[in-house]
Amino acid sequence: MNRLALYFRLIRLDKPIGSLLLLWPTLAALWLASNGRPDWKLVLIFTLGTVLMRSAGCAINDYADRDFDKYVKRTAERPITSGKISAREALMVAAVLALAAFALILPLNTLTKEMSVAAVLIAASYPYFKRFFAIPQAYLGIAFGFGIPMAFAAVQDSVPAAAWLLLIGNVFWAVAYDTEYAMVDRDDDLKIGIKTSAITFGRFDVAAIMLCYAVSFAILLVVGWQYGLRGWFLAGLAVAIACALYHYTLIRERDRMRCFAAFRHNNWLGAAVFAGIALDYALR
Repeated sequence: MNRLALYFRLIRLDKPIGSLLLLWPTLAALWLASNGRPDWKLVLIFTLGTVLMRSAGCAINDYADRDFDKYVKRTAERPITSGKISAREALMVAAVLALAAFALILPLNTLTKEMSVAAVLIAASYPYFKRFFAIPQAYLGIAFGFGIPMAFAAVQDSVPAAAWLLLIGNVFWAVAYDTEYAMVDRDDDLKIGIKTSAITFGRFDVAAIMLCYAVSFAILLVVGWQYGLRGWFLAGLAVAIACALYHYTLIRERDRMRCFAAFRHNNWLGAAVFAGIALDYALR
């Protein structure tokens, strides 16, 4: 049971915020791709797959960062860094979870399976982007948003331009919320040489976050209007914008714990956007 508890911590099942940040845009894509009437088998497959792939990504991330996490206050006691789980065990856990996620999509079309391979490669390579890429959060946005084109592929057996536009919007959203997250660890990351958007943006970090939110909302508005979404969608988007403005009040002083609170609150921002889409279709 102690071993299972360590695996539970390794894959962050005790911290579901990451899974939720993946899930909301994926569900939104399923609703858009299916004109508001998704097959509930697809909803179940993508929900479980999102949790499994996020969990596998956490294991891979901790494996890649095992020599860095010991120098960061927030991560020093993670299972691998503290020596409670071996690096090999973490890789085995990640492999099992990735295989389980792939098994879920076996009934789906070939395009979805092919895109799942790309999704795994992106998720596995993300931790290493922090070594050289100035804004690794942008790459994280691709990893966290790849469920969007996959959802369209599963429903339509094709990926329209709107899906890629939504993915770009998700990249901007991810840069916004993960920069808030990176602001928590900025001092430690500077010492150990990890690259993050919080470091790259420097004193313009708050402005950059708000600009990324604005671009993400603009893309959502364009795509939603293209799909004929109106009243309830706009209401959901308005709530999301209000969330972003609230985040500004939290991050403007750059207090660590308030920045972390802003990051976590993005769950409600994503939920508001999805709720607006789902309600707009349901109440027509």
